[in-house]
Amino acid sequence: MCLCPGLSGEVIGKGEQAMLKSTPFHERTSQLCEGESWQDWSGYLSANAYELDHSHEYYAVRTGCGMFDISPLYKYHVRGRDAMALLNRMSTRNVAKCRMGQIVYTAWCDDDGHIVDDGTIARLGDDFFRLTTAMSLLYWLEDVGFGMDVQIEDVSEEQGALAIQGPTSRQIVQQLTSANLDDLKYFRIIEDKVAGVPVRIARNGYTGDLGYELFMDAGDGLAVWDALMEKSDEYKLRPAGHIALDMVRIEAGLVLIDAEFMSATQAMYPIQRTTPFELGLDWVVNLKKDHFIGQRALREEVARGRAWTTVGIQVDVVALEALYGRFGMPLMLPYHSWIDAIPLYSDAGKQKQIGKATSGTWSPVMKRYVALARLKPEHAKLGSGLHIEMTIEGQRFTVPAHVVETPFFDPPRKRA
Repeated sequence: MCLCPGLSGEVIGKGEQAMLKSTPFHERTSQLCEGESWQDWSGYLSANAYELDHSHEYYAVRTGCGMFDISPLYKYHVRGRDAMALLNRMSTRNVAKCRMGQIVYTAWCDDDGHIVDDGTIARLGDDFFRLTTAMSLLYWLEDVGFGMDVQIEDVSEEQGALAIQGPTSRQIVQQLTSANLDDLKYFRIIEDKVAGVPVRIARNGYTGDLGYELFMDAGDGLAVWDALMEKSDEYKLRPAGHIALDMVRIEAGLVLIDAEFMSATQAMYPIQRTTPFELGLDWVVNLKKDHFIGQRALREEVARGRAWTTVGIQVDVVALEALYGRFGMPLMLPYHSWIDAIPLYSDAGKQKQIGKATSGTWSPVMKRYVALARLKPEHAKLGSGLHIEMTIEGQRFTVPAHVVETPFFDPPRKRA
């Protein structure tokens, strides 16, 4: 699942900050961002970390509760007699199976079966859906829906959104709503009030943990934020930024635009384009449903076999420690996640490259060094050994790794 492009932690300067828009929660987040570490998320100022060190925010998500301002998500309301037909034509999933109050994760492709973006579709009424995306999609929806009886409304700026994620998320949100959250199933959405404010409460997120996403009118955002923060000490809630979010989404095995894939609409060369099958998103592709954009190309890919597949790998930290030992240095592990194209080889001598790692992190909770990787299918079986390139003091080495199951982190409470 994708929230936003470029969760890289890149800091933007004061001049650029002045040109960006503020979310409905900026009056609060700007006071909390101690290091003035911001990035551009779809034209909005978005915090990389609130404290000078991101680790408290990471641990809050895994041991208490993290609160993310996800307002920069693109949000579209799709209404009308042909609303379902439009989304079915665009989406790789069968939207007709989406029941009232259900959310589905999906992808959409170009005519050649290359992924344009991924996101969620929530069914809010018989002919009423909400679509969330990482990229601006209005032009795409209008093109796909040309001639249909459908109304498409961009409500991105009109709505604020918070992701409340972690073991105590249910308890803290339950304190502020009369809705019985024990009855709200995974990937379902309801309308109720939180702190007296009308809110759509969705049980999903981008952290691989128990969590909720709250959508409300932008003008009501601060009231919800303040009510949650009043409960923060009791439920170990802490505002969290992009650095923590990228670490937990990698632990959850979730793909990210501009990391695991590039949108087909932005790729300049064929090698930069990716299909859902190459991303390991087979489960969101329904080739048996009525026609959707890219269906024929994806059927052809199934017939000939995919060129790549996306898997999880685990790095051998004992071998990595031995390499550092050659330099008289202790083991150095990444302090936060990284996004890069790191070569992967079938052998220690780097004679045969078999793919690349796309993003990785040391997991403080699991005590594992994990990464998402794109491999040739014949090297992607569970347990398969490989070597990842790493640089120590300007010298390049290969470190043993092996293919493991994803999600790396998958607690039962996520779906309970």
